[in-house]
Amino acid sequence: MIFPSPAVLQEVQLAILAARDLRLAVLRLDQRPAAHNGNKAYKLRPWRERLARGEGRGLISLGGAHSNHLHALAALGREEGFATVGLLRGEHCLTPTVEDLQANGMTLHWLGYGGYRRRHDSDFWQPWQARYPELLPIPEGGCDAQAAAACATIVTELRQGLAALGWPDCQQLWLAAGTGTTLAGVIRAADPAWQVVGGLAVPPGHGVEATLDRLLAQHTGVNWRLMDASRGGFGRLDAELARAMAEFEAQTGIALEPLYTGKLWLALRQAIEGGALAPGSRLVLVHSGGLQGRRALETQLAALAGG
Repeated sequence: MIFPSPAVLQEVQLAILAARDLRLAVLRLDQRPAAHNGNKAYKLRPWRERLARGEGRGLISLGGAHSNHLHALAALGREEGFATVGLLRGEHCLTPTVEDLQANGMTLHWLGYGGYRRRHDSDFWQPWQARYPELLPIPEGGCDAQAAAACATIVTELRQGLAALGWPDCQQLWLAAGTGTTLAGVIRAADPAWQVVGGLAVPPGHGVEATLDRLLAQHTGVNWRLMDASRGGFGRLDAELARAMAEFEAQTGIALEPLYTGKLWLALRQAIEGGALAPGSRLVLVHSGGLQGRRALETQLAALAGG
């Protein structure tokens, strides 16, 4: 077990659910501290284990100025005492996330947009490994087969949560997909009786499908599907999304963020309203964290929600 105790599975009460004889519970991965928040700590586990075996003295990875992945990595490095380096997309800017990266001791390098686009080139890591030979490189977002396997623990914790609620099972499990790594791990570990729904945080064709093809190449038997929850773009916000997030928080006490979990909830709500779910179904939405990235968008979200 990565954590001292499993994540809480919290059932929520909403009129839209009662009207259609549905039950919904939220797996609260967002309640853990920064170094262990959301789905990131699961994905970082293989590299933590390599460090523990003495294979390196720190970790280096990539992300944007609001990256949940880099945020968790920097916090974990500070907590466990290893060096961290972040290679950032674009030009230097100061966001709440970047301020946290610096406060947690992460060394930052801004690659520009052209330099960041080279991250998939075969020789991308060579100069960085020469510069930081004692640091282990982590792909963008921790997208790796071992990281996906580590995400199976999410399903273990979910099963414990179902038992605590007294639910015999669930019919659908909804999870946002940014790279597809966490989703692949969950699909591999899920009960064959469940349907796993991956809500795309990026538009179709932006890499998630290819990642799933690679990570699930030898896996069959689980009922899963992807749906486009991106609303036209990864960082694109709109009034309907902002209002859906505000209403969900007001009614449940659970805050969402607009890039992953907010869009996932809106997609699920639309499926409920459209009658796509059978009465009596028990549903689980995985809250994959990321609320730290919402801080830079609060003013925009408030304006949209009030519009």
